[in-house]
Amino acid sequence: MRRLVSLLFLALLLCGCYNRGPITPDAWDLTRQQLDSISFYTTHHYTQNFNFVVTGDSLVVVAQQPEDMAVPDVVSVEIQTESGEYHKDSITLLRNERIVVADIKTVPSDTIDSVWVKVARDQLTFGWVHESELLSKVSPDDPISQFIDFFSDAHLLIFLAFCVVVVAAYGIRRLLRRGAKIVHFNDIPSFYPTALCLLVASSAVLYSSIQLFGAETWRHFYYHPSLNPFALPFWLGVFVSSVWAIVIVAIATVDDVTRQLPLGASILYLSGLGAICAVCYVVFSITTLYYVGYPLLIAYYVFAFRRLSLQNGI
Repeated sequence: MRRLVSLLFLALLLCGCYNRGPITPDAWDLTRQQLDSISFYTTHHYTQNFNFVVTGDSLVVVAQQPEDMAVPDVVSVEIQTESGEYHKDSITLLRNERIVVADIKTVPSDTIDSVWVKVARDQLTFGWVHESELLSKVSPDDPISQFIDFFSDAHLLIFLAFCVVVVAAYGIRRLLRRGAKIVHFNDIPSFYPTALCLLVASSAVLYSSIQLFGAETWRHFYYHPSLNPFALPFWLGVFVSSVWAIVIVAIATVDDVTRQLPLGASILYLSGLGAICAVCYVVFSITTLYYVGYPLLIAYYVFAFRRLSLQNGI
């Protein structure tokens, strides 16, 4: 038995010592087209066979080759007539239709956009469109990317900021008059609600910071999202970890609040907490884009911990 184990161990050592030789770039037997595809992917973060969903009202693609459409006047004539009807060689893709990238071409002579993308809805429905127009009217066919699109809309954020601040201010005022429990002002003896608000504020600052200082990293994440923080670059991993922390702390908060307060009071408290978290997200995500969010976050931490210590007699 010992001899058998010794022989197996020796065989493993010999296998481990085998040298396969250095791997050199010459071992990559790639065609010119494949190299161009890899180069395009590193700068544009998508390539052939990538799936999109049309999010604009419509997307018009043309059947002509990009070389024939490089002149701006020709493009406008071919795509739309004076009566407003589209040319027979153009195809209109509608909102929520799923399309796939079939081919990519670069036309240096095109003064509008040198990159043309061929997209297909099915085997019989396909056409070419400028990359700039395509990306403005589509979203990656991934629920996380579409969720990012929804919460990154600047007009939506401004509208939400106004609505949330007004509703939250009115609601908090009513709750305080009724003597109801509310985080930061008439809080329950629990750290979870304060921790949830601070996590939301910190995540909003981190979210906007990545967009400011790591735009390409964020863009790659947008096209290839993941909820695994260990499979992402450091700061993106920290951000995704903070999102998971928000989920965990929110569950703990609901459990702690429902144990300390009656059902009606719990609903009121959690409603007020949700309003404050919404204010934190909107305010900090917008102000960080103008670098005001950083000192504001420090001030919020100081305020939150002071209120927590006062209410708990620390």
